Amino acid sequence: MLPGLNILISGVFNAAVLFLIAAGLQIVFGVQKIVNLACGSFYALGAYFGITALAWAVKLQLPVATFIPILIASGLLLAVVLGPTVERLLRFVYHRDEHFQLLLTFALVLIFEDVIRIFWGASPLQSNNVYFAFGELPLGRNFTVPNYNLIVIGIALAISLGFGWFLQATRFGKIVRATAENAAMCEALCIDLSKVYVAVFTLGVALGTVGGALVVPAAAASLDMGVELIVDAFAVVIIGGLGSMPGALVGALVVGLVRAAAIWLYPEFEMLAIYVIVIAVLILRPQGLLGKSA
Repeated sequence: MLPGLNILISGVFNAAVLFLIAAGLQIVFGVQKIVNLACGSFYALGAYFGITALAWAVKLQLPVATFIPILIASGLLLAVVLGPTVERLLRFVYHRDEHFQLLLTFALVLIFEDVIRIFWGASPLQSNNVYFAFGELPLGRNFTVPNYNLIVIGIALAISLGFGWFLQATRFGKIVRATAENAAMCEALCIDLSKVYVAVFTLGVALGTVGGALVVPAAAASLDMGVELIVDAFAVVIIGGLGSMPGALVGALVVGLVRAAAIWLYPEFEMLAIYVIVIAVLILRPQGLLGKSA
C-alpha cells in the first residue's frame, strides 16, 4: 500500500510540473503554430532564476511562507522580460516549415545553455534544505509526504483551473481561442494579431519559467535539465494530443506516473517505459489520446 502511495505522490508531483511546461507548449502551438523546442530553455532559466531568488530570500532570513510567492514571482518576472523579446525574434518563422521551426528553436536552446553557463557556471546548483523546510505530512505508520510536493500539486491544479477559466470566460481568452481556430478571420475583424501573439507566447513562457522555478527546491538546477525536459514535454504532447489542453493534463499524468513507477520498480526501465507508450500511441492513435483527427 505504502509503495503505491509513494509512487502516486511522486508521479503526480512530476506530472504537475510537466503539465505547466506542456500547457505552455500547447497554447503556443495552438495559436501561433510554432513547434517550440525552446520551452526546455525557459524551464531551465526559470529554475536558475528561482534558485537565485531562493538564495536571496534565505540570505535575508525571510519566512519560509514567502518562498513560494518568491519563486512564482521570479518565474513571472523572467517571462515578462523574455517572452516579448523571443517572440519578436521568432516572428519570421510563422507559417514556415516545421523543420525550420525545430532547427531555429533548438538553436535558441543552445544559445540559452551558453547564457546559463556564463551567468551561473556549468556546475549544478541546489537549494540547501529548502525542500524540507516546508515540513512533512504523516499519512501512516512510518510514512510521510513532503508538504512541498503537495503545495506544487495544488498550485498546478489552481493554474490549470484558472487557465481554463481564462480561455472560456474572459474576452481575451475567447479571442485567443478564435485566433487558434481562424487567424485570418480574426484579422479581418480588426483584431491585432501581433499583440495576441506576444501575449500568448509570453503566457507560454511564463508557464515554463514558473514550472522551472517551482521545481528547484526538489531538484538541482543543471545545464542539461532543459534538453531533458524537451523529451518529456514532447512525450506528454504526443500522448495527450498536439494542441489539446486536456490532453496535456492526461499526458503529464501518464508520463509522471509511469516514470515514478519505473524508478520505484526498475530504474533502468524509466525512459524506455515512456518511449514504449509514445510508440504505442503513435501506432494506435497518432493524433493522441485527446487530440483531434486531421
